[in-house]
Amino acid sequence: MKLSTKSRYSARILIELARHRQPDLIQTGRIAERQDIPVKYLEQLITVLRKAGYIQSFRGPRGGHRLAMEPSRIMLGHIVRLFEGQTDLVQCIASPETCTMADECRLRLAWQEATESLYRRLDDISIESLVTRTDGRAPAYPCPQALLLQND
Repeated sequence: MKLSTKSRYSARILIELARHRQPDLIQTGRIAERQDIPVKYLEQLITVLRKAGYIQSFRGPRGGHRLAMEPSRIMLGHIVRLFEGQTDLVQCIASPETCTMADECRLRLAWQEATESLYRRLDDISIESLVTRTDGRAPAYPCPQALLLQND
C-alpha cells in the first residue's frame, strides 16, 4: 500500500495547525511555505479537511485556518480513510470474486489480518502524539524528507 500525497500532505497540514494552537489563525501561504506544499494543492486539501470537520477557515485580511477539534481526537487512520478510503493490501480481501483462488488461498487471511492491523495502528496515532513525540525517534516535525530537500 502506498499512500497518496493527499493523505501525507493532509497529515502535515494538521500537524502544522496543531503546533500553532487556537485562537491563532494560520494563513494558507504560511502553511504552504512551512510544509513545502503548493498553495493551490493545499487549498484543495484544506477544503476537504474543512468539510470533514477537522479545520475551521476564516476569510479576510486576518483570516486563516485552525483546528476545529482537539488534536488528540484526530487520528491518522481517519485521515488516511478520508483520502484513500478503507484500502485493503490486496484486492481479493474486499472482492474475492476478483481472484480465482480466493476460496483456497492460504495468504488471503494473512493479508486481511495485516490490513486490519495497519488500520488499528493508524487509529491509535493522534495528531497530538505526533506533535509531542519525545520517544527518541525522528521528530514528526519538520519532516525528515523535507530536511533532505532543504540541504541539497
